[in-house]
Amino acid sequence: MGTKKSAVNCFLALCGMAALGLAACASDSIVVTGTARPPIPPSEVRIYSRPPAAFEEVAILNTSKSSAFTTGGQKTVDKVIAGLKEQAAKLGANGVILEGFSDSQTGSVGSGVGSDSYSRNSAVGVGVGGSLGIYKKTGHGVAIFVPP
Repeated sequence: MGTKKSAVNCFLALCGMAALGLAACASDSIVVTGTARPPIPPSEVRIYSRPPAAFEEVAILNTSKSSAFTTGGQKTVDKVIAGLKEQAAKLGANGVILEGFSDSQTGSVGSGVGSDSYSRNSAVGVGVGGSLGIYKKTGHGVAIFVPP
């Protein structure tokens, strides 16, 4: 019975490591459409739900964060917004017009383990399996420079 427990513990450990590794995945894209400026700290980048009265477009931004098990809640949204602010700050943009979010399942990881035991009068089989989804939340925005 110790071998079965060991195999199940190994399986659970592998699933946990896969989930942690995949949760750290991220992808970003930047399309510069205007004039970039010297970088600024991300804390100086403001998020806009609507365009301000006067601004210059700097770039189109997309950033993604992957998570295991679910599409993520507010914590994942906060990470995506932080990613958009980091991208904008690298270009010297002091604002991001938030265009929205999208979710997609990018894959899944699954595994299983089983064991059989036979004797003269009985047979026993035990199996354990599992699978987890890998989801990606993407934020879309426009990096802008708002004059003082």
